[in-house]
Amino acid sequence: MKILFVAADPKPERWTDLIQQHLPDAEIQVWKPDNPSWGADYAIVWHPPAALFDKEPQLKALFNLGAGVDALVRIPNLPRDLPIVRLEDAGMAVQMAEYVAYHVIGISRDMDYYRDQQAAGQWKLRRPIERSEWPVGVLGLGQIGQRVARTFAALDYPVCGWARSEHAIDGVRSFAGEAGLDGFLGQTRVLINTLPLTNSTRDLIDYPLLSRLRPDAVVINVGRGEHLVDEDLCRAIDEGKVARAVLDVFREEPLPSEHPFWRMPQVTITPHVSARTLREATIAQIAEKILSLEQGQSISGVVDIGRGY
Repeated sequence: MKILFVAADPKPERWTDLIQQHLPDAEIQVWKPDNPSWGADYAIVWHPPAALFDKEPQLKALFNLGAGVDALVRIPNLPRDLPIVRLEDAGMAVQMAEYVAYHVIGISRDMDYYRDQQAAGQWKLRRPIERSEWPVGVLGLGQIGQRVARTFAALDYPVCGWARSEHAIDGVRSFAGEAGLDGFLGQTRVLINTLPLTNSTRDLIDYPLLSRLRPDAVVINVGRGEHLVDEDLCRAIDEGKVARAVLDVFREEPLPSEHPFWRMPQVTITPHVSARTLREATIAQIAEKILSLEQGQSISGVVDIGRGY
């Protein structure tokens, strides 16, 4: 079995050593553009070059080192019949839930007020939180979105979720499809985006959508930067439709220094850290799936190229 590791990591041995531990009988090679064709069976990739598919046309499957495959499916010579397997959770869902819970709890419980008060040497109480005033809406109900929704339901926030199809999640009201979007937005004050990026979700979070949220809305984007129309969020903030935004993903990363988000006190920026890929859990998951494929078994996480996830 030949496995090709294709990712721009300055220390690829951090990955390949783990792959070898989990698959001791495999031959493993790190991709280099000047390498000759090798006849790899599987490739483990992150933003692979198009040349990979010209040099290794016999690949049985492609394993992506992340949950999002939007960049991958845009590669022009990607074989349409090549199975693409996305990363399923591998420790990312709990990180994402933790990230959004930290920000929502901080905002809803006025923690900025207490930090300012401490700096001023003051001791004053705010009224207790009314969770009914902070309904949470989760865009996207894949593994990550479901974990986020369940986290807030467990904290007794009102929670609804929107996805392409209906989902049954304890404590979460489900909305589905285009017909359900208005109802979802009308129930939502805290909008959390965990959607995959597809042609139908690109630029979804625009001014008309933001205008349909409940007053003093909070927008948290941990999906993809291309989901959000930046200038529309700026307008919604300037007009008071959105009170706060927490953004972890951007159309261009790093976020350019001239971007207006840097100068908006209502916007919190983090450098794409809401959920990091955990090497050990990631390679363990991929190795298990490779062994299953070698034994002729079906696996989960295979991407529907038509849908983009």
